[in-house]
Amino acid sequence: MRLARVGEKGRERPVIVDDGGRLRSLSGYLRDLTGAMLAPNELAWITRIDPESLPIVEWAPRYGVPLAGIGKIVAIGLNYVDHAREAGLPTPDEPMIFLKAVSAIAGPCDAVPMPRGSSGMDWEVELGIVVGRTARYVPLEDALDHVAGYVLVNDLSERDHQLRRGGTWDKGKSHDGFAPIGPWLVTRDELGDASGLEMFLDVSGERRQTGCTSDMIFKVPELVSYVSQFMTLEPGDIITSGTPAGVGLGMSPPTYLRVGDEIRLGIAGLGEQRQRIVQPI
Repeated sequence: MRLARVGEKGRERPVIVDDGGRLRSLSGYLRDLTGAMLAPNELAWITRIDPESLPIVEWAPRYGVPLAGIGKIVAIGLNYVDHAREAGLPTPDEPMIFLKAVSAIAGPCDAVPMPRGSSGMDWEVELGIVVGRTARYVPLEDALDHVAGYVLVNDLSERDHQLRRGGTWDKGKSHDGFAPIGPWLVTRDELGDASGLEMFLDVSGERRQTGCTSDMIFKVPELVSYVSQFMTLEPGDIITSGTPAGVGLGMSPPTYLRVGDEIRLGIAGLGEQRQRIVQPI
């Protein structure tokens, strides 16, 4: 099932995307789609709803973030060998964890302001893993039971802030608009463990990234189990699972986003995003 939230920012309403791509309103059943609705018993009754029985949303709405009230974004760095190589960094022996501030969350097609003084704004297409039940010290064999579904994420980065301003990577990862999510949350019963999904990203019409989730060093179950050893994962939390090669940092010379650039990205089964880079706030 594909779940989404549509409408003006701050006034989104939950919908189901049916097999024909039509939006079907869930407002008769839910006020909103939150992490609490991803618990197995709650999600089960939502997935039993016949989309054909729901009213069609007739207008052409804005897609918002497909889940309200996301508690945290746990990001995984260097999870593709080719990306670690282009970054000039060793392949990690364990998943590399950093956090993105929830204030960075944006809709999948919202404009993204370039940070003030930015000289290295970069792109990263990523598979987002949506937690569906509380995960704490989860064994590997049980990890997928804690996954509600998946989303498309653009893990935008400011490389100068990330790599040259001291401290952790969080400085370059948490600017406003640096975590576009959506358009849909696709439940695990539709995508399974999300292996073998083709992914791409274009900048102003030029292909920059092409990859496949099967190339991840640490797969979805490993990531969920690993992260849960260090922090409790709550329903609605998102783990972004890393990006393949093709980022601006890895180009020769490095090539970064400019005001006016348009980004288009997608993962098979998870839809597409489009963002325009706009002047700093």
